[in-house]
Amino acid sequence: MSQNPAPAAPTLAWLSDPQVFAVGRLDPVSDHVTYPDTTKATFGAPSPWRQSLDGQWLVASAPRADKRPVGFEQPSFDRSGFAPIEVPGALQLQGHGRPQYVNTQYPWDGHDALKAGEVPEDNLVGCYVRSFTLEDAFKGKRTILTFEGVETAFYVWLNGRFVGYAEDSFTPSRFDVTDHLVEGENLLAVEVYHRSSGAWLEDQDFWRLSGIIRPVFLEAWPERHVRDIFLNTDLTDDFSQASLRLRLKLDLPAADKTRLRLSLSDPNGKVVLQDERDADAEMDFYLPVADPLLWSAEAPHLYHLTLSLLDGAGHVTEVVPQRVGFRQFELKDGVMRLNGKRIVFRGVNRHDFNPRRGRSVTLDDMLWDVQFFKQNNINAVRTSHYPNRSEFYALCDEYGLYLIDEANLETHGTWSIEKTDPDRVIPRDRDEWRPAVLDRAANMLARDKNHPSVLIWSCGNESYGGRVLADMANYFRECDPSRLVHYEGVFHDRRFDTETSDMETRMYARPQAVEEYLRSNPEKPFVSCEYMHAMGNSLGGMHFYTDLTYRYEQCQGGFIWEYIEQALYGTAADGSEQLLFGGEFGDRPTDYNFCADGLVTADRKTTPKMQEVKALYQPVRLLPDGKGVRVINDNLFVSLDAFVLRYRVLRDGEEIASGTADAKVSAGEEAYVALSLPGLSEAGEYTLQGWLEERHDRLWAKAGHEVAFGEHIWRVAKPPEAVAEPQLKLVRGDYNYGVSDGHTKAIFCRRFGGPVSLVNTAGREFLEKPPRPIFWRAPVDNDRGAKFGAIYGHWRSASLDAHQSSYTYTDRGADYRFKVPGSREEVSVSYRFQADGSIAVSAHWPGDPALPAPPLFGLMLPMPRAFDRFRYYGLGPEENYADRNKGARLGIYERSVVDNVTPYVTPQESGNRTGVRWADMFDADGNRLRIQALHAPFELGVSPYTPFQIESAPRPIDLPKPNRTIVTVLARQMGVAGDDSWGSLAHPPYLIEAGEPLTVEFSLRIS
Repeated sequence: MSQNPAPAAPTLAWLSDPQVFAVGRLDPVSDHVTYPDTTKATFGAPSPWRQSLDGQWLVASAPRADKRPVGFEQPSFDRSGFAPIEVPGALQLQGHGRPQYVNTQYPWDGHDALKAGEVPEDNLVGCYVRSFTLEDAFKGKRTILTFEGVETAFYVWLNGRFVGYAEDSFTPSRFDVTDHLVEGENLLAVEVYHRSSGAWLEDQDFWRLSGIIRPVFLEAWPERHVRDIFLNTDLTDDFSQASLRLRLKLDLPAADKTRLRLSLSDPNGKVVLQDERDADAEMDFYLPVADPLLWSAEAPHLYHLTLSLLDGAGHVTEVVPQRVGFRQFELKDGVMRLNGKRIVFRGVNRHDFNPRRGRSVTLDDMLWDVQFFKQNNINAVRTSHYPNRSEFYALCDEYGLYLIDEANLETHGTWSIEKTDPDRVIPRDRDEWRPAVLDRAANMLARDKNHPSVLIWSCGNESYGGRVLADMANYFRECDPSRLVHYEGVFHDRRFDTETSDMETRMYARPQAVEEYLRSNPEKPFVSCEYMHAMGNSLGGMHFYTDLTYRYEQCQGGFIWEYIEQALYGTAADGSEQLLFGGEFGDRPTDYNFCADGLVTADRKTTPKMQEVKALYQPVRLLPDGKGVRVINDNLFVSLDAFVLRYRVLRDGEEIASGTADAKVSAGEEAYVALSLPGLSEAGEYTLQGWLEERHDRLWAKAGHEVAFGEHIWRVAKPPEAVAEPQLKLVRGDYNYGVSDGHTKAIFCRRFGGPVSLVNTAGREFLEKPPRPIFWRAPVDNDRGAKFGAIYGHWRSASLDAHQSSYTYTDRGADYRFKVPGSREEVSVSYRFQADGSIAVSAHWPGDPALPAPPLFGLMLPMPRAFDRFRYYGLGPEENYADRNKGARLGIYERSVVDNVTPYVTPQESGNRTGVRWADMFDADGNRLRIQALHAPFELGVSPYTPFQIESAPRPIDLPKPNRTIVTVLARQMGVAGDDSWGSLAHPPYLIEAGEPLTVEFSLRIS
């Protein structure tokens, strides 16, 4: 065991010296836990040899080092001015300083002109203290103090004596404090600094926080101690036999013999291997395992290894329980393979995040995340952009998730400028940064190396390229050839391309660029380490990426950015508690709402985007036709025996038949399952829907949980019917034209461009104002990043300023034409009473090739607020768009108008539905307006707000109190896009072309 000697007098100069990052810190080791005997040694159980120091501490903070309480670490210091604080937790979220969100820029940019490694004078420092009494189980043993994570640099004293110093915020720092302890009460003091040279290596896209953010504990080491474990599983070519390799580092007494005993049990508890041998300080040996059950995300089989150390008399002195996953991950013929099978990552990028605690996540947070991933067909996580809490890896082992484990390294602000200056980039080829960078690699590998879920080591994120990163990659390979190495930054600096990354990995490459690479006969497989920027109403066109994984063997999936929005609870301008984004804490510089780009909200509520993700990530493809279902099992290792195939038949949205079937399809195979369906000859629209459900309870879901879905839609034609002329009462006034069929009465106005009244026999008014042509939507985040206003701004004014140019009354209704500013073309809207009491509406835009295409076209119908619910037959249940409806399904759905507004952090277009056949707007008294598609389905938007109200509100609390219902019936709306949020619009199939004529036709019927 090595430990850098701790000088008697620490110095603040260490903070700005990149070559000082660990003083008095022990070498990193695996994250195993030791126990005194086998009765207590259960994996994950609390150990009597660990004493938690979490809970309430005392703290005093200062905005800069020269204002801190010097000498606070001494037992005699007067700490009456110190305040309570929870550990783990961030200083800034407990009343000390304020959180700051920046993305690529360094947080001090514009305040201080610093050279790489220097720290600003304004540098929040937190001076922590707590007392403890060592538990009896520690007596006579060495005592190790462990901090699992402290941002970003800290000094430690025990009973007034200096212990050590460390950086690297997201891996453990361990100190031997045996000689610093006293009988009775001990005083632990920690001085934490927000900025250090280490902060230059931690320029991640996240809130800049500091403090003791992860657990703190004491650990007892007996005389005979398993200090480090390194497990590897080697498999034969046919995967029928395995060798378990153990590399151990032990602390042993010199004067007495020690024996090592081990026992390995399979996932069912059967002992499959036992061994006992003399122990040495360093051991490296193999043990055979026959017919191993292999670990994968689909079938996460875990063996249980128990290591015991025995003294010369044969007494057990220490026990270590350890999980083992037998699996082999390799790059073969240019393709990544797990246990011999080509793997596809259906992944997300994940930060440790809690909206009240920042990166101090709880065990419940981590468990919720893992179960959520499994429930939504996510099989992989990239730990962006630092090692996550150790317990998260254990959950991934148990539940089955593949991990890219990413080193705590990002230096984005040193190179992401208008023109990269190589002299500014760190670490690049700079020798003074190499030790700190390699130390971060060593810390991560040492802690996480025994987790089967970790398939790939990552050299960090967005740190350009260079020799130092290549050295890190080679370090990973030398220490652990059983895994591959990932690094995206070589895309910017190809000098050490193949040396640094085993795969071609890019961020936000459009699918056309990905396909171009895949068609170039590449040596490396392709992974999108970040794609589908999930900011606001996004993820349009995701299927273009997932489609490539089925067409190209070397396209091996990707990781959506990102999983969870990083918004923090705080006090809004109106005094209420809200989730706030960058800048709303007074933090400058900031990147504002760019932290809100997740699939789930900061408080872990699912967004409608997950409907698409779950569908496109499903591991089984179900392709129904009119007689059965084609089942393609894309799982690599598991058959579908554990699932039930359920199906139902809908006619015009109503269920008329249902049933179950077995789909016992082996991994990688497909089969056609014929279904016994009733005669389906009656006229109408039919839908055959099939879905796979879990047959039994799983760790992450109950029996009945849906895993995969597919549907087929067809029509049985209805014979044409004779159309009668309606019997109408007509009243021609000077300004208004009344038309009534005895049930519905409409008043058309020549001044206001449409019907000003639509009432039933009871006098209930259904219109607040006349319907108006609409070309504009409230921009989504992707629109704003793509200069939506500059490109399409004309259509905003066109929607506001289009005016009636002519009108014509007919014997059954009225026609209107609207002049569109800046165009020679006009919108025509017609209304015609039909024999069935409905009013046929047709709105037509002929297109104008002289103008850019509009974002959308249709009619906006303002209705009274009382019509506060709607029911529709179309695609749902969640909002969907032309480029994001692969996960939607045809059905009849209902919800309130208010709930149809998705609460994105920044108000924007939301709540749209595609493929709508009909929609009912109704009030509490049962009054109903049916909007029926006439020739083709329409798109439907329902909201309490106009698009202009939405786009003018910076935050949801700025939206006005709902006082109307806005129904938008659209011929088409452009997609929401999602390739990125800083320049990419929707793909061409989901844009409206310049000059394209657009027509929407529907009927209005009161009941």
